[in-house]
Amino acid sequence: MATTSRQREERERARLYQARQSVHAAQRRRRTRDNLVAGIVGGVLLVALVGVQTVYYVAGPGAPEPAPSGTPVSTDAPSPSEPPVETPLPTP
Repeated sequence: MATTSRQREERERARLYQARQSVHAAQRRRRTRDNLVAGIVGGVLLVALVGVQTVYYVAGPGAPEPAPSGTPVSTDAPSPSEPPVETPLPTP
């Protein structure tokens, strides 16, 4: 009789051990899957935020407006309608 109860206890202990192992393995798989999903979602969110910021500051209301300058810009080159002025070269 003692061996029968001992065998029963060993079977029960082995069953509980197997159950704990399967629960632990399932939790490990779940953590791995959750970390992968969180990484992908975080990466997509980061790319989206950078894209929105870029579009906002390049084309949106955040784009800088050109400021008019207070002084007129002068060019030293003659306009195409005026003939070029020739200066005589000095003779030695």
